[in-house]
Amino acid sequence: MNANEPTLLIVGLGNPGPEYRGNRHNAGFMLVSRLAERLESTFGRLESKALVAKVHYQPQGREPLRLILAKPQTYMNLSGQAVASLVRFYKLPLEHLLVVHDDVDLPFGTLRLRPGGGSGGQKGVESIIQFLGTQEFPRLRIGIGRPPGRMEAAAYVLQDFPESEASFLPAILNQGADAALEFVVNGLENAMNCYNGILT
Repeated sequence: MNANEPTLLIVGLGNPGPEYRGNRHNAGFMLVSRLAERLESTFGRLESKALVAKVHYQPQGREPLRLILAKPQTYMNLSGQAVASLVRFYKLPLEHLLVVHDDVDLPFGTLRLRPGGGSGGQKGVESIIQFLGTQEFPRLRIGIGRPPGRMEAAAYVLQDFPESEASFLPAILNQGADAALEFVVNGLENAMNCYNGILT
């Protein structure tokens, strides 16, 4: 892998450990895992407190790129430790970072890219803002919907997707992977124009 190739970092947020694997809060992990599968790569090593997969990616008719996919292993509320460390190590401009995470403020199945902004109460994003010292970094939000009734959001996000939603996950994750690759190849604005909205 050529170190001189442009490098982009795509980080999926979640909690490590098999007990969290199917949780709503692990939608970010799920999406970068789907992306790694599509790019025929695996998360084989631990680097800067994150499992990483490195991919030499050659978009059709474009210059080759180096993609680093990462799943922080610090638990959600300390995700910024891994993200800031990777950004510094690879000397990345923040426009080459994409953070993928679940969002209770979006209806289930909605994908939305944005260039920055607050955390919306998402603890992993909050940590990344803290460790990077800025909230201006691209992210891809995966809608998981609001908790029912008076359920606390903290309990809701740590539940597994119910069967009624899990059956839609493959399509959502595939479209999210498409959105991430559109970001990589054509930039955030194009990805926003193509993918912001509700999955149908």
